[in-house]
Amino acid sequence: MDDQHGILMDTMNELRLAVVRGLGREQVSEVLDRLIEFTRMHFSSEEKLMDQYLFPGREEHRAEHQRILAQILQSSHRVQHGEQMQMRPLLCFLRESYSEHIESMDREYGPWLNERGVQ
Repeated sequence: MDDQHGILMDTMNELRLAVVRGLGREQVSEVLDRLIEFTRMHFSSEEKLMDQYLFPGREEHRAEHQRILAQILQSSHRVQHGEQMQMRPLLCFLRESYSEHIESMDREYGPWLNERGVQ
């Protein structure tokens, strides 16, 4: 999971750089699509582990995943359909959401899984 967290952060940084460099809507949209695809894969991996080992906070965790993903999908839809959108608030939301999620919610299930032999 930690390796996947690193890839998520790298992809978010790539998105930030695309925006800062003023790349076009198509390039920004491509990076956003990669972030969405990897986010879905990562969240699914986490949820499978939590379900397999019956982590007690899994429903709350799943709801948080859905909230984050819904915001990213909504933003992606707006970018892809040419709507005016401020990217700075999206980048701040992503950075804060992922960081907070990793530092708080993911820290809760890590020890739970480790106690059950998952490394």
